[in-house]
Amino acid sequence: MPLVGVTTAPPLVSELAIGFGDPQAQICVYVAKRPPMQEYAALNHIQPLSTGEIAAINQACGNGWRKVFNVYAKLLFTLDKRQFTFQQTADSWQQFREQQLLQTGSNTALLFSLPQFAVNRHAIHIIAGRTHAKALLDAGLAAQLHWLNHEFAFDRQQRLLVCPYFDYRQLNNEKIQRLATLISELPHVKT
Repeated sequence: MPLVGVTTAPPLVSELAIGFGDPQAQICVYVAKRPPMQEYAALNHIQPLSTGEIAAINQACGNGWRKVFNVYAKLLFTLDKRQFTFQQTADSWQQFREQQLLQTGSNTALLFSLPQFAVNRHAIHIIAGRTHAKALLDAGLAAQLHWLNHEFAFDRQQRLLVCPYFDYRQLNNEKIQRLATLISELPHVKT
């Protein structure tokens, strides 16, 4: 499967990163908790998901995780087509979610660890939730957040955004569009 997402070759994600997805991801989303499933309890690296694994997580963990995956896929399909190629690899966000999201070569990661800016300086880092962002700052995240309002913040130098949690009520279609616009306004790093 060809690399999807951004048109530049991404660096490796830090060995300290923990979560699901492509170890070469350039779109990294950070959430506070991993799915409460035995097979992920001791996860200590980035693990690419396989086809059908998102559906299994949804079935085992409920509607909240379904929303996270759906919002993530919808965001990717809202991004500017001139900068990102996600829309060229699937006919719909639903198809992308089921066949590519968080898999090897997807250029996406869902992480439960602290962002590693120095290692992954080409990535776009998105922290899902203001409360989670504050917890990461308290845990030592080196970022200078500039709050646009009570929901969105950015650190352009680190290519970091904070947005509402990936849930339809918190990050509705209008806010997904706002997040996509903020992503397109981040400085692009040439490789």
